[in-house]
Amino acid sequence: MKLFGTDGVRGKAGEFLDSITTMKLAMAAGIYFRKHSTTNKILVGKDTRRSGYMIENALVSGLTAIGYDVIQIGPMPTPAIAYLTESMRCDAGIMISASHNPYDDNGIKFFDNHGNKLNSKCEKEIEKIFADREYIISQQKIGKEIGSSKRIDDVIGRYIVSIKSSFPKDLTLHGQRIVLDCANGAAYKVGPTILEELGAEVITINNKPNGYNINDDCGALHPKNVGKMVLETRADLGIALDGDADRLVIIDETGSVVSGDKLLGALCNYLKDESHLVGNACVATVMSNQALEDYLKSKNLELIRTDVGDKNVLEGMKKHNVNFGGEQSGHIIFSDVAKTGDGLASALQVLALIVKSGKKASEILNPFELYPQVLENIVVSQKKPLDEIDGLKKLQDEIKKLGMRDLVRYSGTEKKLRVLLEGKDKKQVEEYMNKLVEFFKNKL
Repeated sequence: MKLFGTDGVRGKAGEFLDSITTMKLAMAAGIYFRKHSTTNKILVGKDTRRSGYMIENALVSGLTAIGYDVIQIGPMPTPAIAYLTESMRCDAGIMISASHNPYDDNGIKFFDNHGNKLNSKCEKEIEKIFADREYIISQQKIGKEIGSSKRIDDVIGRYIVSIKSSFPKDLTLHGQRIVLDCANGAAYKVGPTILEELGAEVITINNKPNGYNINDDCGALHPKNVGKMVLETRADLGIALDGDADRLVIIDETGSVVSGDKLLGALCNYLKDESHLVGNACVATVMSNQALEDYLKSKNLELIRTDVGDKNVLEGMKKHNVNFGGEQSGHIIFSDVAKTGDGLASALQVLALIVKSGKKASEILNPFELYPQVLENIVVSQKKPLDEIDGLKKLQDEIKKLGMRDLVRYSGTEKKLRVLLEGKDKKQVEEYMNKLVEFFKNKL
């Protein structure tokens, strides 16, 4: 049974991700982590979904059954779990969250003892154990070997101190009015606290989770709400997080959403100017606009592309010894500060850039213009290997000669082909997208 997707185990709570599957998964993961155990402790955190209670208790039951001691810390951002797992010397960390998905979905993300997300090799080993029922049964403990669990409520301070320390000590947010949308998610406590302690005037919205309203017409997926509030309150900046606060969307003082690619470009150049950029490059995915690559090249910086997914971005950063990267969707990684995408840590770097420049967000976060980009999802009857489709390479070569960039890939979950095309001439991009759509409809 395949459990892991692109970011942990995720599915409908109570259906795919029910209590029995969760407990068995916890036992399999615990058996895997025990191979390298040093402290016999595993940290468990969650976002604000109602189903988190069920999944948390099932995880604790499974982990204690095979002898692990569990530390439960309640609602905290995903990056906080990564940080605290290493800080508290745990063998592993587990985050219960489906990120930006609706409340009735949930997910389980695993971190190793250094706070890193597990790679696909580790995930396959856990799946292998999960499938071996007899082996799992044989690893259950009895008597004094059964594990324990305890809930700790004061670790929030450790994470707040960690994130605040990433903001330059010679700067202050005094005089900055900020609208913060917590998406009724995991950052509803830590987000406002961090910004207020650094001196900002914070107007917080969607910070009253009830178990069902996480990501519901709020947060990073609905930044227009923040834009409206920014204009109404005459704020300097808007910050929209998603349910587990690993994603960031910035809204400038005009109420406009800042493109994720423009944000990556501005921040990369800022790190270079501050002599904090390692590797003279930025890692982003194949989805990032070509204009970002051209802008970085003009600054003598390189763009290194990876497959979609913040986990792939992080692996690319490690491979090329680079300390900055991200996705245009808002997962931004400063590896000197956090082991994974951290919306609050990234927001502080954006604010540091704005304060230091003395310019408005709309000016400093708009370093280049994006090239026209069109994305189409085509329903297909079959997923024929792309290299076996007669005539595709010829059409792609023609597109490349015209200075355009195309990206063609199948959806991992649906019978759809995703086609992206971009170039400097909008009319030409639209013309060739029509050709591509017609081509694939005839072939697939």
